[in-house]
Amino acid sequence: MPLQNLRLNIGSLLCIPLAVTVVLSSALPFPSSAAAFSRHHHNRSLAATKSPMSLPAQSQAPFPPAVKKVEHVMEMFGDVRIDNYYWLRDDSRSDPEVLSHLRQENAYTDSIMSETKEFENKIFEEIKARIKKDDITAPSRQGPYYYYKRTFDGKEYVQHCRRLIPDSQKVPSVYDIMPTGHEAPKEHVILDENVKAQHHQYYSIGAFEVSPNHKLVAYAEDTKGDEIYTVYVIDAETQAPVGEPLVGVTSYLEWAGDNALVYITMDETLRPDKAWLHVLGTEQSKDTCLYVEKDDTFSVDLYTSESKKYLFVASESKNTRFNFYLDVSRPEEGLKVLTPRVDGIDTTASHRGDHFFIQRRSDQFFNSELVACAVNNTSSTAVLIPHRESVKIQAIQLFSDHLVAYERENGLQKVIVYHLPPIGETLRSLESGQAVSFTDPVYSVGSSDSEFSSSILRFTYSSLRTPSTVYDYDMKAGVSVLKKSESVLGGFDATRYVTERQWAPASDGTLIPISIVYRKDLVKLDGSDPLLLYGYGSYEACIDPGFKSARLSLLDRGFVYAIAHVRGGGEMGRQWYENGKLLKKKNTFTDFIACAEYLIEKKFCSKERLCINGVSAGGLLIGAVLNMRPDLFKAAVAGVPFVDVLTTMLDPTIPLTTSEWEEWGDPRKEEFYFYMKSYSPVDNVKAQNYPHILVTAGLNDPRVLYSEPAKFVAKLRDLKTDDNILLLKCEFGAGHFSKSGRFEKLQEEAFTYVFLLKALNMTSKL
Repeated sequence: MPLQNLRLNIGSLLCIPLAVTVVLSSALPFPSSAAAFSRHHHNRSLAATKSPMSLPAQSQAPFPPAVKKVEHVMEMFGDVRIDNYYWLRDDSRSDPEVLSHLRQENAYTDSIMSETKEFENKIFEEIKARIKKDDITAPSRQGPYYYYKRTFDGKEYVQHCRRLIPDSQKVPSVYDIMPTGHEAPKEHVILDENVKAQHHQYYSIGAFEVSPNHKLVAYAEDTKGDEIYTVYVIDAETQAPVGEPLVGVTSYLEWAGDNALVYITMDETLRPDKAWLHVLGTEQSKDTCLYVEKDDTFSVDLYTSESKKYLFVASESKNTRFNFYLDVSRPEEGLKVLTPRVDGIDTTASHRGDHFFIQRRSDQFFNSELVACAVNNTSSTAVLIPHRESVKIQAIQLFSDHLVAYERENGLQKVIVYHLPPIGETLRSLESGQAVSFTDPVYSVGSSDSEFSSSILRFTYSSLRTPSTVYDYDMKAGVSVLKKSESVLGGFDATRYVTERQWAPASDGTLIPISIVYRKDLVKLDGSDPLLLYGYGSYEACIDPGFKSARLSLLDRGFVYAIAHVRGGGEMGRQWYENGKLLKKKNTFTDFIACAEYLIEKKFCSKERLCINGVSAGGLLIGAVLNMRPDLFKAAVAGVPFVDVLTTMLDPTIPLTTSEWEEWGDPRKEEFYFYMKSYSPVDNVKAQNYPHILVTAGLNDPRVLYSEPAKFVAKLRDLKTDDNILLLKCEFGAGHFSKSGRFEKLQEEAFTYVFLLKALNMTSKL
């Protein structure tokens, strides 16, 4: 499901997260760069105690930018709030004074970090050296072709390529290998992102969709980082443009046959609100509007069935989701209702044969059930997989003869394969599914493109010590075959690392899972080891433990890395999410603190060696715990942090606000107002000592306005009483997900790691 309406990093997910390029995919919510990894800014204070990151002698010290105060009074329910830095918000992003201030912040950050620039470059080269520069992704069968992406040494972006499948492999097998060499079918480059990105500071393709007949390709292009896309259609063989581009759209894009596209546009607050049908060769102004969602708490989604026979347009809030379907063979008939709008009912659909398959969640069936209905009688459903209180159905994937259920139990992912009766026969309750087995105690599994007509399931697998690996699974034989494993150069040996799961008791007795990895020959587990603790805990996003080769630069210096799977996420099922949102949001923060205290108690680290990190809504987590327990941490990194919660959620003109009242609460109601004020990081900065803090922002970020981290840093500088470093790093040519080039992201990763190593006085450990 797309994450347009989430403050994550899919970094996601899935998140994706959000999240976060982990070993699974860029859809997962792990931070992959400094801007997607950091959160707090820099600050100067007058505390007497010096530390490894204390400012130099006064005669040599660079001064942080002076931030003027302009009193902005906000009053509600008899409560008065004064925001002296409200002026930093400029939606046009063109105010000379605001831009000057942000440039001064960047210059100050560069100055403070200048003495470790050489070390940063060494870390960058170290990270880059682990990556295979010339590589291809695991080829994916689609129709008559293998499709894949190719990278090159020194190039920031990918090529999108394909080759014809040879006659000898017309019948799919898990043992198929795409032939290469002189006698193999010729490689054809459909699109080279490096060429397209030449004249842009930022370049990202949000969708790359091949037409059903494989003659055309439609792709969505973002050249600013604001997630407002332009869609181009090209001839797959000649790369010649077909028709005029579609402008001002989202990345939600699907083919409706070979000559039409369905896409989504946004309103003035960047809420996806309209679905359109575009016939190739016609003007965008002549497109047919299929659906308009007028309720500003709902957003429109678009996806296709695995059978490719139907498109689904959904409208969703945080609690409710309903679906329409479009027969791609008759798009002129428009949308038809599949699942009606019922408050509190959440449905996602797919199709096989003469049935729709519907994943359905409600307050009663909170972990979802799977039902089916006939295409010609959508009002009558049969239960295929019943609701279970301890098992959450995360998603399903359909094949002509099989159904795959992606589930979660006790915080771990499961993949269950069911055999389906022949198309046309009655569908009954599914039993005796076959579970795919995995090896690590904690891991991450993701679905991948698979051919609907085959019996081959493709999935990705990784763990905190296992690089991203692609498998083809024969659903008839129950056999997994390795197709590709992420190359990690430089002598990487997974057996040197230990990964495990611990459970920390929260203040109310709830056990919070923690995923942990460390290098067993370096870590002493006596309290002296440095530790980086990551957290998110919002939107029901699951931060599953996956691999990231850059992280080895910390692990190989003796770091322990841990993920706190706090409430507000979805790792332990739907109720785990419900118990960390709205008027229970503080559980997210106290869970994280409990995990930190547990890791200290169990000698994984000490307060003096504990660093924390969160991104976006995870940046809110970091900001909240810094205000609540600043004594508990040595250093913090907050990436594009959502820290001005109350002010933002009171302003319906800000992107995402109205659609997220069901996540955070509607502060126009008194109970939510005061509850949100009690944890909103900007509103709770106080005169106390804080740890070393790095905060990042993206000037074009549409999800978390750059002004939120900028205001947070300004207020910290004004009030904090310590002499620790506070840095703000704002990317002018990026949005929520930082810079777009793969090596640019690594440079930002290196910067973040050096900040942490410097905070711990470890910059001498080359």
